[in-house]
Amino acid sequence: MDKLKAGLEVHQQLDTGKLFCRCKSILRNDEPMIVLKRRMSLVAGETEDIDEAAKHEVAKGLEYVYEAYDTNCLVELDEEPPHEIDSEALKISIQVCLLLNCSIFPVTQVMRKIVVDGSNTSGFQRTVLIGHDGFIETSGGRVGIETVALEEDSARKIRSEGGKVVYRLDRLGIPLVEITTKPDLKSPEQIKEAALKIGEILRSCQVRRGIGTIRQDLNISVSGGKRVEIKGFQDPRTMIRVVQNEVMRQKECIRKGVCKSEVRRALPDGITEFLRPMPGASRMYPETDLPLLKIPKKIIDLAKKTLPKLMSEHKAYLREFGLNDELIRLVLKDKKLEEFKTLTKVMDNYSLIAKSLTIFPRELSRKTGKSMEETERALNVHVLERVLEEVGRNISPNDVKNVLEKILRGQSVEKSLEKSDVNFKEEIRKILKEKPGLSKGAYMGLLMSKFRGVVSGKEISDELDKHLLK
Repeated sequence: MDKLKAGLEVHQQLDTGKLFCRCKSILRNDEPMIVLKRRMSLVAGETEDIDEAAKHEVAKGLEYVYEAYDTNCLVELDEEPPHEIDSEALKISIQVCLLLNCSIFPVTQVMRKIVVDGSNTSGFQRTVLIGHDGFIETSGGRVGIETVALEEDSARKIRSEGGKVVYRLDRLGIPLVEITTKPDLKSPEQIKEAALKIGEILRSCQVRRGIGTIRQDLNISVSGGKRVEIKGFQDPRTMIRVVQNEVMRQKECIRKGVCKSEVRRALPDGITEFLRPMPGASRMYPETDLPLLKIPKKIIDLAKKTLPKLMSEHKAYLREFGLNDELIRLVLKDKKLEEFKTLTKVMDNYSLIAKSLTIFPRELSRKTGKSMEETERALNVHVLERVLEEVGRNISPNDVKNVLEKILRGQSVEKSLEKSDVNFKEEIRKILKEKPGLSKGAYMGLLMSKFRGVVSGKEISDELDKHLLK
């Protein structure tokens, strides 16, 4: 695939409060408490030109309806000036810049960026540049990071019906980092690799997870054609196919002499469809309600001190303890890395530590009918630390799960750690004598029902083998 040139734009929500007010970032599904309506009007920009994308949208004659709640405020309704930028969101955006090897702007200006789809009550989005001139490494070479910006998310589109578009203001104002690469991407494979690398960096930071929290756009062109922006380019399963199909489409447009600079949308089947004309260059102007944003060295130093490690670094760390891939995945997925580090100071059975943090709580939650929240509260790191201290002294590794079950069922930690005086070996001999000729599975069922939570299944199984294999 020759003479392909592309760059990525990645937008990731941060897990903080709203960017320019102190409202919480909560999505709502109940009935709205406030509804307001607006229409779009054409206004010339600072260059006295009217944006082509704005003309295209205004021609549709749409009415925009905005739904709001008591978790929204006058800033989101565009009835009050923006407040100072959220300090936690600023710190996270600086950390993203550092992980992308960017330089930080010491002084920067909040800007207004015109939006043309009605997704903001003010008609513009606030955005501020934080970093510039970074890079990531890929197998196809270094990819430059042009800028990292911090901006507010748009309102959430609920539905379109009969010339009316309904938005919900719960999402409006949630902080986003916008990462823009340079047009250094030269192949579908490199584009996908870069997208996944940037995604890994973002997930190491304090970002929101789930559907809709990350959105990626691709700017792409082939030699002799015009740049096209593809929205909705975030499914790794279709990235390569979307690029291949778009290159073929652009080459056909060049052959026919009908190339257009436009915005398109990626579809699940790997093709793209027209969305609107490409916005003009004059849609940015300064935010007059906020002062210049100064980023002193002490804020950057604080961000460096708390700089998170990448997932690949965490995986490499856990592999040093001999954990298999599944246990590594569970420890990281359940965010138990710090607890794991704490418990490695207690014992050196690292697999048992990982299971006690991840697998055992899941199994015991299902078995006892307790929620995972209740289970993790009862089996917190301090409880696990006390239980694991007794392994090799008072209990065996096979006893741990049984002890944890007793604790979850309401027994005290110390009582749960007491060795039972039940003579299960004598009981095994008794059952074998009373019910001769059963399978091992049948004997296990009888004995486990009698000694569940007192004696481990392995101990029963091992003792049965001594008798059955004679």
